[in-house]
Amino acid sequence: MSVVASKSSFYTTYKTLGLLYLFFIVGLFLDSFYMVKITENAQLYANTLMIIMFIITFFRVNKRLKEQMLAAVLIAYFGEYLFSILMGMYTYRLENVPHYIPFGHAFVYIAVLCFSKAASIKVHHLSLERFFTIFISIYATVFLIFENDVFGFVMTVATLLILRNKPRERLFYLTMYITVVVLELVGTYYKCWYWPTTAWGIFDFLPSYNPPSGISFFYFLLDLGTLWLYKKRHQLAWKRMKNIRKIRLQSSN
Repeated sequence: MSVVASKSSFYTTYKTLGLLYLFFIVGLFLDSFYMVKITENAQLYANTLMIIMFIITFFRVNKRLKEQMLAAVLIAYFGEYLFSILMGMYTYRLENVPHYIPFGHAFVYIAVLCFSKAASIKVHHLSLERFFTIFISIYATVFLIFENDVFGFVMTVATLLILRNKPRERLFYLTMYITVVVLELVGTYYKCWYWPTTAWGIFDFLPSYNPPSGISFFYFLLDLGTLWLYKKRHQLAWKRMKNIRKIRLQSSN
């Protein structure tokens, strides 16, 4: 059964976000401080599992998703070296960029995309958007009050303000925010990476928690970059789809 075409919201959620979150827990465990006590090859095991799962998934999705997965990996490599190695925004356990990270970004992107585009989910998109917005607001506020996470709170506010005028993308990015929250909480708990006490370890007026609550704001750059590459490779098809949307909108009005 196609996830996107499924009429069961439970099935869709399980096959996308459910399996993704489970993979966070299992995959990142292989590079955790628990595994480091057992073996020196912890990161190698995590890299191997991720690449195997990437290959399996790659050959099970359609051509469009294949292209987006590859684009997400390439952009993620660039972004990871830029933000982690050059800018010191966060630091991985071995102070490198583990190979499982860029491939993992592709998994996150595809899972969230399939969830937010599924027919069974789109039917409830308004209720989900309201619930996610309330949850995100409470989450960021709690971290601001109890952990002095100013950096995360500022990024959260910026995210919600931008999404006010993005109804078509709102569910996708709200889901991405929550997914990144789960990813970051698991990864930092396992000590796979850590964030400095202020933004980039430089801006003292932006205290940060480990992890900052609204860090998904920077994940959006990956999403936008992946979409931009796809548009460039398929300009005619993209223009045709935009025209169809315009015609449908005019007809409904």
